[in-house]
Amino acid sequence: MSLTTGIVGLPNVGKSTLFNAITQAGAEMANYPFCTIEPNVGIVSVPDKRLDKLTEMYHPKKKIPTTFEFTDIAGLVKGASKGEGLGNQFLATIRQVDAISHVVRCFDDKNITHVSGKIDPIDDIETINLELILADMEQINKRLDRTEKLAKQKEKQAIIEFSALQKLKEAFDAGEPARHVALTDEEETAVKPFNFLTKKPVLYVANISEDDLLAPDDNAYVQAVRDYAEKDGSEVVVISAKIESEIAELEGEEKKVFLQDLGLETSGLDRLIAQSYRLLGLATYFTAGEKEVRAWTFRKGTKAPQAAGIIHSDFERGFIRAEIVSYEDLVAAGSELAAKEQGHLRLEGKDYVMQDGDIVNFRFNV
Repeated sequence: MSLTTGIVGLPNVGKSTLFNAITQAGAEMANYPFCTIEPNVGIVSVPDKRLDKLTEMYHPKKKIPTTFEFTDIAGLVKGASKGEGLGNQFLATIRQVDAISHVVRCFDDKNITHVSGKIDPIDDIETINLELILADMEQINKRLDRTEKLAKQKEKQAIIEFSALQKLKEAFDAGEPARHVALTDEEETAVKPFNFLTKKPVLYVANISEDDLLAPDDNAYVQAVRDYAEKDGSEVVVISAKIESEIAELEGEEKKVFLQDLGLETSGLDRLIAQSYRLLGLATYFTAGEKEVRAWTFRKGTKAPQAAGIIHSDFERGFIRAEIVSYEDLVAAGSELAAKEQGHLRLEGKDYVMQDGDIVNFRFNV
């Protein structure tokens, strides 16, 4: 399942540093605006302790985590919707992602320039949000007159679309994003092809200094971002991109000790990846055996045959049933055999809605 979140923000807020830490892909970094011109794409493993536990239980030859995609998008500036700072190119890239991780600078450092000459995370957020709204508004303005004419001719689909566009235009005029607008199911379907930028779910990433790592709540910038995100109906992840880039170079016990020295249980990147994953309504099921233990991504609400199709189209086409045990029941039982003896192994049919943590064996016949 190919889904991606775009990392956006003003120039020099730490986007590429963060992206490097996430993917170790070597995205170029420099202390000047528009360092990132072409978007960089990186695939990361989704951290999941359940996969490690299943590996301990099954002793497979291979352990395969599920993955998630991040796109590092160049810094936007005021006027991007009108083409400033190569804005059109960057906005087109944002339109292709499924969610947005909005990096906001929440630290002072006179050695790192800021495009607006001051540190004000809320102003930074609103600058980008306004450009996204203006870009969406331009789409509506291009479409509205034509749709209105068709609606006056009593064309059903045009009436639905015109109603939705009017609601959205009213919200944009008030500075509100599309994700805040309540549309009917029919209206949602009518405007889905527009792929509005402000419809995408947002995760705010507060980038702090190393000094603030142990007490992020004492950072006034972070608190301001939290307050803004709460009104926006969004979540916040607090990280230090600089420290995360150092953590990303470590593995195993060395990484664990480094985190302990910092007073952290998990890295900020692990939290960012996990929250980005959830932001898109994604969940994980597992297949497990002697050959391999593997995690698979699915959208919440997916039924068993479609989940089987994620592995191979033949699994969906010839789906018979799914043999399922929940992760919690398996671990509590201690083994697959014990779970089966205790009645935890279930046989589910075509209408079964997959649950996060399901361990499944699909039966099919083609």
